[in-house]
Amino acid sequence: MGTATASHQVEGNNTNNNWHAWEEAGHTVHKSGLAADWWGGRWREDFDRAAETGQNAHRFSLEWSRIQPTPDTWDEEAIEKYRLMLRGLRERNLTALVTLHHFTDPLWVTERGGWENPEIVGLFEKFTRKVVDALKEYNTLWCTINEPNVYTMSGYVQGAFPPGKKDLKLSMRVMGNMVRAHAAAYRAIHELQPESRVGYALHYRPMVPRLRWSPLDRLMRNIRYEGLNMAFPSAILTGVMRSPIGNQNIPEAKGTQDYLGLNYYSVDTVWFDLFKPGELFSNSGYPKNADMSDTNFIANIPEGIFNSIKWIERTYPTRPSSSPRTAWKTRRSHAPALPCAAPSSDLARGQLQLACEGIFPLVIGRQLRMGTRLDSTLRPLGSGR
Repeated sequence: MGTATASHQVEGNNTNNNWHAWEEAGHTVHKSGLAADWWGGRWREDFDRAAETGQNAHRFSLEWSRIQPTPDTWDEEAIEKYRLMLRGLRERNLTALVTLHHFTDPLWVTERGGWENPEIVGLFEKFTRKVVDALKEYNTLWCTINEPNVYTMSGYVQGAFPPGKKDLKLSMRVMGNMVRAHAAAYRAIHELQPESRVGYALHYRPMVPRLRWSPLDRLMRNIRYEGLNMAFPSAILTGVMRSPIGNQNIPEAKGTQDYLGLNYYSVDTVWFDLFKPGELFSNSGYPKNADMSDTNFIANIPEGIFNSIKWIERTYPTRPSSSPRTAWKTRRSHAPALPCAAPSSDLARGQLQLACEGIFPLVIGRQLRMGTRLDSTLRPLGSGR
């Protein structure tokens, strides 16, 4: 069992990244502020609580803007703080999984075009090499990028995340650069630490058409599904990133994955919407009678986790050595009931480990209460890992 956090959610006083600028510009209801004051050392209290409640793992992210505050500057004191956190996890018998990019970018990266600029690939690889070389004594599990599909969809299609753009074509260019950066980071990490396991975290979103008999709703569901769920995985699987508006050949990305981190939240109902040309005339929501969270952020649809596991089985039929991670989030203090069913083949023969991830208050304009996030790690029998 374990928990997960992101640097901007918990560290406090992160003032040198794009999300701080987004908050200051008035795009969010709340500001991160001091957050959970991890940068002031209160991570120790949270790690103590994690150990006391029987947890044995924690995933946290590194704040790029702290470690490399300017293009030519590395903050060794910041790196030492992360080293202390990793040492603190080890002292409490908690296994660490480190995320290199969790939505936030240094301001200087943003000023140079961020992920729209192809130079980001080299910049991210340079950052990766620096932190992995510095922290490899205490960590072997690495997540290169958290939910690249959410970063691109929310930031470049819906305009809800920085930089607040609504340009579908540009979003796919950003996604392609994220794929290239992931591939470069994957190889850099294995060069520095051959025994490491490297992957990324995908926000997987099951989808259904609002009207199953409507060819337009079915078409919109398929277009939206492919764009959100399959672009990044297709590049890793085949070296070709598929999208509804065209493919990109990225051969260097093929096979750059030791495990799949899969985050499940809910199931989207999709329909044709004439007033949404920027999203290829598709829209999404939840059924009127859905069991919604207090803030109407997500609907509790537990059968979606089973469909997500089945998706892993279909998408990775010949990769029994992968270690997919599945997760669901709920706003409540208890886990939703799951359907009593199990996938077949290698996934069913794997070892299932459950973990609980706390949802910390986010800074995306919604005040979220503490909830539960359950992570499952399926590992091939006899893998020893």
